[in-house]
Amino acid sequence: MAPVLEKQLPGAAGAGDNNTEEEEGQNLWTSILSEVSTRSSSKLPSGKNILVFGEDGSGKTSLVAKLQGADHNKKGRGLEYLYLNVHDEDRDDLTRCNVWILDGDLYHKGLLKFAVSPQSLPDCLAVFVADMSRPWTIMESLQKWASVLRDHVDKLKMAPEDMREMEQKMVKAFQEYTEPEDANQPSPQRRPPTAGEDEAVVLPLGDNTLTHNLGVPVLIVCSKCDAVSVLEKEHDYREEHFDLIQSHIRRFCLQYGAGLIYTSVKEEKNMDLLYKYIVHKMYDFQFTTPALVVEKDAVFIPSGWDNEKKIGILHENFTTVRPEDPFEDFITKPPVRKLVHDKEINAEDEQVFLMKQQSLLAKQPATPTRGATESPGRTASGSPRPAGRAGQPTVTSGSPMAAVKKPDPNMKAGAANEGVLANFFNSLLSKKTGSPGSPGSPGSGAVGAGVQGSAKKTEAGFD
Repeated sequence: MAPVLEKQLPGAAGAGDNNTEEEEGQNLWTSILSEVSTRSSSKLPSGKNILVFGEDGSGKTSLVAKLQGADHNKKGRGLEYLYLNVHDEDRDDLTRCNVWILDGDLYHKGLLKFAVSPQSLPDCLAVFVADMSRPWTIMESLQKWASVLRDHVDKLKMAPEDMREMEQKMVKAFQEYTEPEDANQPSPQRRPPTAGEDEAVVLPLGDNTLTHNLGVPVLIVCSKCDAVSVLEKEHDYREEHFDLIQSHIRRFCLQYGAGLIYTSVKEEKNMDLLYKYIVHKMYDFQFTTPALVVEKDAVFIPSGWDNEKKIGILHENFTTVRPEDPFEDFITKPPVRKLVHDKEINAEDEQVFLMKQQSLLAKQPATPTRGATESPGRTASGSPRPAGRAGQPTVTSGSPMAAVKKPDPNMKAGAANEGVLANFFNSLLSKKTGSPGSPGSPGSGAVGAGVQGSAKKTEAGFD
């Protein structure tokens, strides 16, 4: 029996070891399942949506592309879709946030139905982009796009209790805003839940606060704030202009419970701050940047910080305008300046120019230019002849193209010319050198029109 006992003891010990291993295995699986369950509950939620509204040319697509870290200039029509990669470094988690960019033409506002549904509305953030390079369009643009979003939310026909819950959430988020404590947070991290948060004492809203509650968070982004210097130089904008613009925008933000941030993609101003604030509003990341109101081109006002009293500080510097004056009466569109450019004159080709002049001369009628008369028997040598001599046939002197000789009615032009030339050369051969009748002497006369007249004058010169 001893051998049997020896065999049974190891068997009993092996059974105990197996039970221990099974218990450890069960405990390991339990811990893994518990960890997975805990991590899944703390993972970044998916299905978040950012709705971007703004006029054409306000820089909506460039703004989102910069947040993506991309440097493309692709612009679509209708309803563009982009996305942001959101990384939780604390839990090493990554998710994708959808970005829908609506076209600036109101014709495309019906496309919002593809971006926002009754189920996805609670997970939306509305971004209204205002163009600071055209400040006279800001308030009209904000009112227009807020109305578009309101109309779309009404068309969704949300259940009244669901809509009321979303509006109350907006009010609670606005009232519970507190100044950040740690301003040196290196990267976005999710905020841990605070015990007793529901029991916190909140102040009532002001008279003009959240009077237009859309039920979704709203952010106003003033783009192209690098144009502030251009407005100062070219349109003579002063501090009063920028304070009035900021005052009206901030009062609009109070009505919708919105945040406000001035950005510049060109100078990369406040772009990192914009990303951190978006993930803070969408995913409850910790946010440690306080309000910035000192620099007129880098303003940042988080939702819940502002009130009428703080806005009134801007009004203390007003001298030529009152806070209640209409926005468009002071921030007016400048007149369009017509740029006058000196037109470049190209020289015409020389041959083309000459051909045009030739055609013009040919079209002109033959008109006399002077009253001098000439004999039809004028020699080819072109020797001068005393003017004012009577009894000589005349020839009109006009342009070279239109000059016409009038022949003697008693003689053919060809015969007269031949006779004159013959007598002229005969006289040169027969007369003496330096005689008074020689050609070129002061007293010599011109050759006559007839052959006989010429001969008599030649003989008289030799007497």
